[in-house]
Amino acid sequence: MTPPQGDPRLLTTDLAQRLLHSSIPARMAYAALDGTPRVVSTWYVWTGEELVMGTYLHCPPLGIREPARRLRALRARPDVAITIDTEPQPPEVLLLRGKVTITEVDGMLPEQAEAARRFLGEEGGARYVADAEHPDTRMARIALRPSWVGTLDFRTRTPGITQG
Repeated sequence: MTPPQGDPRLLTTDLAQRLLHSSIPARMAYAALDGTPRVVSTWYVWTGEELVMGTYLHCPPLGIREPARRLRALRARPDVAITIDTEPQPPEVLLLRGKVTITEVDGMLPEQAEAARRFLGEEGGARYVADAEHPDTRMARIALRPSWVGTLDFRTRTPGITQG
């Protein structure tokens, strides 16, 4: 029997695993410092426990001199909602919610290098990693251990409003 919506055990379903290991970017919703909503598309890696997303704090070769603005907002309000969903209709959707943790690292985040290979292919990923290489490169590791998980396939699982 499939766990109910909201149950983190949904992460073990075929649908969730297929989406977590796809090359579909995740969309992360969060509250900006002024309280208004924001959504950012992002690469990610599923470690089996965490959805890890990277962002640069500083990367001279890529022209990044300041940390992404979302980092201050996420530190102030770490609650996020994430969706990974297919484009063809009916869509398949993985919904995640919870609080992120942020850790700063020197150099390229290992998960970012892995995501680059997955999203850009081996050659493109290797080029991306090489282009970001610099002694002053620093990244932030944004990690979500989902506390709420939902799946939709619009065949066997639909949003509650469509179920009457």
